[in-house]
Amino acid sequence: MPSLQKKLLDEESLAESVPQAHSRKPGWKAMPYILGNDTIERLATFGMQANFVVYLMKVYNMDQVLSANILNAWLAVSNITPLIGAFIADAYLGKFLTITLASFASLVGMAIVMLTAWVPKFHPAPCSIQQQQFGKCTGQTNFQMGVLMFGLFWLSIGTGGIRPCSVPFAVDQFDLTTAEGRHGSSSFYTLYYTTQTLIMLINQTLLVYIQDSVSWTLGFALPTVFMLISIILLFAGTKVYAYVKPEGSNFSSIFEVLVAAQHKRHFHVPAAEETEGAFYDHPLHDDSETKLPLTNEFRCLNKAAIVEENELNNDGSSKDPWRLCSVQQIEELKCLLKIMPIFITSIIVNIPIGQQAIFGVSQALKMDRNLGHNFEIHAGSVNVIMMLSIGVFLPIYDQIIAPALEKITKQEGGLTTLQRIGLGHAFGVLSMVVSGLVEIKRRELAISKGASDGVAPMSVMWLAPQFMLLACCHVFGTVGHTEFFNKEFPDGMKSIGNSLLCLNVSAASNLSSFIVNIVHSYTRKLGQPDWLDGDINKGRLEYFYFFIAALGVLNMCYFIFCSRRYHYKITRLL
Repeated sequence: MPSLQKKLLDEESLAESVPQAHSRKPGWKAMPYILGNDTIERLATFGMQANFVVYLMKVYNMDQVLSANILNAWLAVSNITPLIGAFIADAYLGKFLTITLASFASLVGMAIVMLTAWVPKFHPAPCSIQQQQFGKCTGQTNFQMGVLMFGLFWLSIGTGGIRPCSVPFAVDQFDLTTAEGRHGSSSFYTLYYTTQTLIMLINQTLLVYIQDSVSWTLGFALPTVFMLISIILLFAGTKVYAYVKPEGSNFSSIFEVLVAAQHKRHFHVPAAEETEGAFYDHPLHDDSETKLPLTNEFRCLNKAAIVEENELNNDGSSKDPWRLCSVQQIEELKCLLKIMPIFITSIIVNIPIGQQAIFGVSQALKMDRNLGHNFEIHAGSVNVIMMLSIGVFLPIYDQIIAPALEKITKQEGGLTTLQRIGLGHAFGVLSMVVSGLVEIKRRELAISKGASDGVAPMSVMWLAPQFMLLACCHVFGTVGHTEFFNKEFPDGMKSIGNSLLCLNVSAASNLSSFIVNIVHSYTRKLGQPDWLDGDINKGRLEYFYFFIAALGVLNMCYFIFCSRRYHYKITRLL
């Protein structure tokens, strides 16, 4: 062992004696290209999705159920493909090349969908009012459905490459070892979600109007042109960007650590004063990557790095990665294991956002939607309240509230990411409680003083508080999770970390559907109209809101339990 320790110490001394040229990050210089590319790309992609159910019903003559199923299937696939895209980016292609190829895939998909609206043979013949009344509309041929699905396939491929890489690629441009770089990355998250709010407003208003009232061809041509512009912007900054090299398959590294730790399970982990030279801590190849020091969390995994005789090559590398793993590999696996409980809690905190998008509209339909004498709010437009609140509150928090909190707490950014996520949980619960209280009053007025159509004499603006609280949930929860995953995942796994956000949305959507079905089926058996009856004046929607709030409280307690035991990632710059 002494000779082995000497060999490792000599290698470490050599690594320390060589100056490590940490490449200068461009920071905000790269943001006009990256944020411009990402904003226009999201404008294009979300523009294709915003009114797609209506497109399938009007142009493809589908019923509402089939249209909704196709949209849900497309979105489900688009939330799973980012896992594949993240693996490819982190292991083989790198973030920039993955974004580039995925952008061209999205462009192809958008062009195909545009052609389905433009070329008559790619969609069924228009259906007249008489045909609709008698159910005699021309159906879709296999060829027409094939063309449509081919376009959606390419769009899902594009989303799979862009979503997990866009934010990590932007964060790569900041030097997170400096206070300036960390503040820049935090401001980027704020700007990212502020632009997303503006995008949703444009898509829900202007683009939907063009598609509905002007032309479906033009309505899909505009996103296609936007996508082309975003690709041009992406290439315009190629000389400015900082590029992080892919490190190979992270999944194989995870299994190597588990196998090596299992093989050495009977080994004794050295005490703190005996660790020098006992663990395999090979220098990293990329000098821009941050090195993770060995920690005592999941201490059994440390055995995978214990060095035995004849396990090292002459250059100090491991002869067999399935028998000897580096400290870096072990700590990367620990990061993943530590984050997973936080990730699980993030699924349930997203449920209120999905439920309000559905049942908030149902409430609005049974309320007074008149503003003045000549203007009526569309029920589906009440979600704009949340978007506007996000767009207003995010910059206020970043520029005013966070600096003020920083002076009080002496914490960089004012609050830690986990504290912000915790506030997101609290606001999610509050939004459900307020929604239930408003529904109690709305239902009472609808039954006692409502019109013949069941509309309560209560302004739709009473829904504003619950949507504003939901905006706070989004600002602290969603933005907090995005920053948390990007900061806490190792450099070589950031795309995988970001793909969890897409998986989170998919899991929350599926869990929401499961809860709705269970509540609908169970409460219907009690001999009264179920809580989610089609006529909400007969149902008890407030009970459902309170149930989601109770679920949120349990989830928040679990989050507090996990976050109090969480230790933030410690890094050591080479």
